[in-house]
Parts: sequence; structure tokens; C-alpha cells
Amino acid sequence: MPVTINGTTGQITPAVSYSGSSSGTVTVQAPAVAGTNTVTVPAATGTALVSVTAVGAITGTPSSSTFLRGDGTWAVSPVYAASYLIVAGGGSGSVNSGGAGGAGGLLSGATSLVSGTTYSFVVGGGGAAASAPTQGALADGSAGSNSTAFGLTANGGGYGAYPSGRSGGSGGSGGGGGGGAGGSGTAGQGNAGGVNQGGGGGAGGAGGTFSGGTFPTSGTGGAGGVGVASSITGSSVFYAGGGGGAGDPRGVTAGAGGNGGGGAGGQANSTNATSGTVNTGGGGGASSFCTSGTQGNSGAGGSGVVIISIPTAAYTGTTTGSPTVTTSGSNTILKFTASGSYTA
Repeated sequence: MPVTINGTTGQITPAVSYSGSSSGTVTVQAPAVAGTNTVTVPAATGTALVSVTAVGAITGTPSSSTFLRGDGTWAVSPVYAASYLIVAGGGSGSVNSGGAGGAGGLLSGATSLVSGTTYSFVVGGGGAAASAPTQGALADGSAGSNSTAFGLTANGGGYGAYPSGRSGGSGGSGGGGGGGAGGSGTAGQGNAGGVNQGGGGGAGGAGGTFSGGTFPTSGTGGAGGVGVASSITGSSVFYAGGGGGAGDPRGVTAGAGGNGGGGAGGQANSTNATSGTVNTGGGGGASSFCTSGTQGNSGAGGSGVVIISIPTAAYTGTTTGSPTVTTSGSNTILKFTASGSYTA
């Protein structure tokens, strides 16, 4: 453990005692391993300032006199690094040849965990499938729910809009428009939905727009926006793809779902669109108009996920919410498919 006393740095394990009667500054940087280290600062003739670098907590109850004079012992909580992936629930698609659901917002990066601290995670659900079985009936999709971890919030995906010039819902990624504009995505989390039977936006690209013909007798609904690949689990997996825009049995081909769990649009009479894949945050596909029978349901949005990667040497094994626990190299991977917590 590196310790700096009045500008002089030394290496100590596992404790240091600074003796003498001179005043000064003691800076302690805890090692990136689990456990507790003790730092003892004896009496000084002046005011001793103790500062801690890269340490999130100092435990103990030194008195005002020991703090001012530097007498006392403080337990220092070590810190270690962790990587994370946070994906919100995807939005669902619309009914009657409209726009698809947008993918849930995606956040990834690294953070520091303080030993003894409990970190809580919320995994957002996907938007519920829309239903409007009567021929010609209209229904918007539903937005996905947010996922949270480490003080960060990934926003749920936007809903797909039914036709008649309506715009898709905004979210982590925007829902596809039903003849209007696609919903907007959240900066740093996703992209906008497509226009006119539009695909839902994905974390890696915008939703596609109806193309290649004249609705409703030819052409293709917008494809879902592509998601983002992550190797946090040790292998590359795509998350947060947008749903596909609706087809139509009179001649329009349904849009494909975006890579990353996006569901394809529906095309045939009385057939449901494809839902987003669970625990990817994929958007749900939009279902089509029907010329006979009943209109199928739209695809539901895929639920979100929170994944953290921790050095195995520091892993405590203290969790709630029953995450899936695997290893990759020197790291332990926790995959939360429902809300839970980890105590560092």
C-alpha cells in the first residue's frame, strides 16, 4: 500500500505507523484488493491532515482531539475496479401497419467499487405487446422501463406509433413513426426511430424507414436499428437492437429486427409480430393490418439486463436477486436479469 508522508512515498503492507512529533500531511492510497487495512497516525504537535486517495470510505470514530492532533486509527476500505453494462427494457411495437418499438438505452464503462458497500441494481422490463384485434383498429405500443446501476440510468425504449401521421415515442432509442417522424433517442444511449412504418432505433444505429414501393401494396417496412456488441461476458454479444416496422398482407414486406434482440414486424393476417429478445433490451416488432380474421398483437419489448465484471481475487460472493455467475479469464461476471444487489 503506497503511503506519502510530507512528500515522501513508501510502500507498506498491511499497516503503517507514522511516529514523531512533527506536523504534516499523510496521504494513503488503498490497494485494489479486497480486505481491510489499518493506518495509525500518532500524536503530532500541530494539526495533522489525513487525506485518502481513491478510497470511498474511512470507518472509525476519531474524536475531535485525535482528528486535529493526528492521534487515532482509521480503517481504510480498499477500492477495486469493475466494468459494467446497463441495458433498459425495449419498447413494444404498434398495431395496424405502423412503427416498431425502440431499443432500451445502453450504457457501458468502468467504475470503482468500495469494499463493504452494497450496490443495488434495477433491471427494466420491456413494454407490453399492444392488442387491437378488430380489423382496422389502431394501437400504439408501450415504452420500456429504465434500468439503473451505480447512479446511472439507462432509459427505456420508445413505443412504436400507429399510422395516421403519428410520431414514435422517445426513449433510450426512439420508436418508429406510423406515418410521422421516429421518436428521438437519448444521447449516449441510443438512436432515433425510422419514419413511416419505421423501424425502432437501436443503440448502434437509427431505425430504418419504409422503402421500395407504395404503401400498402409494395415496399418494405423499416428495419430495426442495429444494437451494440459487448464482450463483457467474455464473448461478443449484441444488445439493444430496434424492432422491425410492420408489413401488410396486401404486398408490403415486414421490416427485420435489428441485430441485438430486435423483433421482426408482422405481415400475415392474424399473425403476431415478434417480440424483442429477453434480457437484451430489443424493441418489439409492429403488427400488420388484416384483410381477414383478426389483427395480430405487436411484439413486446425485450427486458433489460445489468452485467458487471469484477476481478475474481476481489469478488465477495455476496449478492441478492440470483444473478448468473460465470468467470472469464481473471474476472467474475455477474449477470442480473432481475433487480438485485452486490456487496463489494
